Amino acid sequence: MNTTYGSYLKVPELLALQQPLSVHPTSGAPEHDETLFIIIHQVYELWFKQQIHEGDFLATSLAAGRVEESSATLKRILTILKTMVQQIDVLETMTPISFLSFRSFLSSSSGFQSAQFREFEFLLGNKNPRVLGHNPEGSPERAAIEARWTKPTLYDAFARFVSLRGHAVPVELLERDVTQPPQEWPAFQDTLLDLYRHHPIERGVCELLVDLDEGIQEWRYRHVKMVERTIGFKQGTGGSPGAAYLRTTLFNPLFPDLWAIRTRL
Repeated sequence: MNTTYGSYLKVPELLALQQPLSVHPTSGAPEHDETLFIIIHQVYELWFKQQIHEGDFLATSLAAGRVEESSATLKRILTILKTMVQQIDVLETMTPISFLSFRSFLSSSSGFQSAQFREFEFLLGNKNPRVLGHNPEGSPERAAIEARWTKPTLYDAFARFVSLRGHAVPVELLERDVTQPPQEWPAFQDTLLDLYRHHPIERGVCELLVDLDEGIQEWRYRHVKMVERTIGFKQGTGGSPGAAYLRTTLFNPLFPDLWAIRTRL
């Protein structure tokens, strides 16, 4: 049997996955904007899958000291991240009234339950044990997040990259508890300053990591404003705290050392 475009990409199966739950009170058909809402979030899940795929490859490349491979992968992650941010523009074409027309049909579902987003967060270094509670114990989603809990983060891989390149890295950083949140390592900052001043190859990797950190913060900000624009400060679906909680996630750097050295350059 010949492979076709549709069979290779599973197009019929893919197009069957958009199944609105809403019912218009007059026509009996699904509310118009629910299809957009479903497609946008399904696409996000696909991008999360790709970002995890690329992020794991990046961590391996960094930990092995492969500069060109690490840089190319970081650039791809950044390009995908820009696309993820731009998707919010599409979602914002939906008015608050349009969203409210089908919001009640979402029942207890919530974006807080996205296991892939949590995996991506953990890979980036933002590990919060409270998020485990958004998925039931024993579920495949919870297991996937828990598996990430004890794995090194991208910053751990970056520290090994710097060490492999022959630069000083504190033993405490190389052997740190990888379940802990991002923190500053003053002794490592001295090394980073030297990289910025005298080692352009390593500096280039550092700057790509700063781009990634800034891009994640931008995506969080756009997400918060989209939620505020759509539902204000109402409680989110599934009982989630909505925009009030999302605001607390803003401007928290993933790689604080790379920001702290700016004032010392």
